Amino acid sequence: MEDRAPLDHINELMSEEHALLERAPSGGLTDADHARLKELEVELDQCWDLLRQRRARRDAGQDPAAASVRSEGVVEGYQQ
Repeated sequence: MEDRAPLDHINELMSEEHALLERAPSGGLTDADHARLKELEVELDQCWDLLRQRRARRDAGQDPAAASVRSEGVVEGYQQ
């Protein structure tokens, strides 16, 4: 699979996010933890967007390596 590295990074970020969220019910999150959760959310959105770009470029016969990480403002502005 050509997208192994981005997927591995997504899995690492998700593991960190889940570890933080597991502490939340017991009231164990600090302000820094909340800030890190927000950072993780943005970085995960950027990673998923990059992966979608790579796959779309590959499907269109273009070079997937030409895909680039989009800014927080772009990926957080997408409509669901």
